[in-house]
Amino acid sequence: MTQLEKIYQIFLESGKISTDSRKIEDGCLFFALKGENFNGNKYASEALKKGAFCAIVDEAAFVTAENIILVDDVLKCLQDLAHHHRKKLGLPILGITGTNGKTTTKELIAAVLSKKFKVAFTQGNLNNHIGVPLTLLSMDKSTEFGVVEMGANHPGEIKLLCEIADPDFGIITNIGKAHLEGFGSFEGVIKTKGELYDFLAAKKGVVFYNGDNTILEEIGAKLPQRIAYGKSGADLNGEPIQSPPFIHVKANFAKGVLYLNSRLIGDFNYENILAAACIGNYFGVDPLKIQEAIKNYEPKNNRSQLIQKNGLKIIMDAYNANPTSMKASISSFAAGLNDKGYLILGDMLEMGKYAEEEHLQTLKLIQEKGFKNVYLVGKEFLKANTAYSFMAFYHVDELCAYLEKNPIKNGNILIKGSRGIQLEKVLEILS
Repeated sequence: MTQLEKIYQIFLESGKISTDSRKIEDGCLFFALKGENFNGNKYASEALKKGAFCAIVDEAAFVTAENIILVDDVLKCLQDLAHHHRKKLGLPILGITGTNGKTTTKELIAAVLSKKFKVAFTQGNLNNHIGVPLTLLSMDKSTEFGVVEMGANHPGEIKLLCEIADPDFGIITNIGKAHLEGFGSFEGVIKTKGELYDFLAAKKGVVFYNGDNTILEEIGAKLPQRIAYGKSGADLNGEPIQSPPFIHVKANFAKGVLYLNSRLIGDFNYENILAAACIGNYFGVDPLKIQEAIKNYEPKNNRSQLIQKNGLKIIMDAYNANPTSMKASISSFAAGLNDKGYLILGDMLEMGKYAEEEHLQTLKLIQEKGFKNVYLVGKEFLKANTAYSFMAFYHVDELCAYLEKNPIKNGNILIKGSRGIQLEKVLEILS
């Protein structure tokens, strides 16, 4: 029996994994991961005292008990264990990546597929080199379908995650300008996201894609198995239906036309809804069940949420931001306004050398759309704003202090920015 198989047998008996010594469950396996500012090896003994059955370390000095197992690399061991588990289960897995909308699309797909299968899917934002293994290890023999979100901010990361998760199906929601500091260029983003297509092409897997997206059409042209969704000429055709503030979709199923009503804000969510419907349809979920799943899905975690309080209609979309999603959100918000509109926008982070130009382009768009009530937060917007005259603050706490003294009484508000700007703090003031 190899060392990996030995650890796998322990995992099967335990069924629980921990990578944080502060969150130990009785009988779990503790993986002593390392980071820039921590060394999990130091907490192996502590994890055992708290109830862990076994600890996995990669520094011999910390092997102080029989149930501490020494491996070459703890992270690699976790990834190999997850891959081994995925192969043993043998269930179908769909991988999902993209610049924008992947989390919302993932949750919509999971909701739709759950109408027919027992689905395990990525929780929260566990979509990286640690989160993907943890997602796979959360699956068990009762799981019938897996949906795994894959995030990346550097070249090669999607390739690694594919090698771990070994997806049979895949979808790239879209490709836009994000994490340019890590990718180096927009071309770097395209290449990295396309690693999912490359993996599935080699495996002869199935790709679902937006047939109206020219970039996805181009990079996927030679894929052996493609299923398209879009406005026309696709395997599942659909069109957006505006029902302010929500977006709905008119979908043309083989059995007839259905209206997929949602609680999502922003017309950019049209393609996320249609993607979930297309995938559900491919796997034989009844269209009426698809309709039900989408109708009942409620966005959370500051993603395309509608919050109504004190005469205000707030569109809260401050979990993430990049030039592509920022432009889409502002344009959609402007199109749906029939009352006074306010913008509260935070910096788009990880833009590197492109930061100045992209923030300037955003302010140009705001001016073109005719917005007057604008509040900007962050050093990049503060710098770009010298060419304009909007209200700008270095830190969100400064904006909160201003709004306490100068409250917004009524109207519609779009809150959009990168997670690191912490624009959710503004909600407390607006309420």
